[in-house]
Amino acid sequence: MALVTMFVNGQAMSGGTLNDALNRAKFLGAVDTAPKYRFYSVRDEFPGLHPVTPAGFVVPGELYEVEYDVLREELLPREPAELELGVIELADGTGSLSMRMRENSLTAAGVVDISDRGGWLAYLEAQR
Repeated sequence: MALVTMFVNGQAMSGGTLNDALNRAKFLGAVDTAPKYRFYSVRDEFPGLHPVTPAGFVVPGELYEVEYDVLREELLPREPAELELGVIELADGTGSLSMRMRENSLTAAGVVDISDRGGWLAYLEAQR
């Protein structure tokens, strides 16, 4: 049984609409990315992060320990087409799998840079 870490920063976080896809995963806690990303809202439906240099931000999220079959069969099939699986750097310098914005989705209609809003949950709360 191979395990990997998966960083989530949107609907797969605790209480989100995709969190049930991580029912068989082990929650490792709240974590931040390294300050190397821009963060976007896509139509206010889900977020996506994208690596940049320089002028990156820290993005808050959650870290899970996940089996490959959970990713393959439960989480990835439910992820939006604007996102792709990649490797990111966390604040402590370690790496993790995470969904990232596809380069060609950054300029799509409804994509707004929310890098300075404190993360997805803070952004949604401010929208209310």
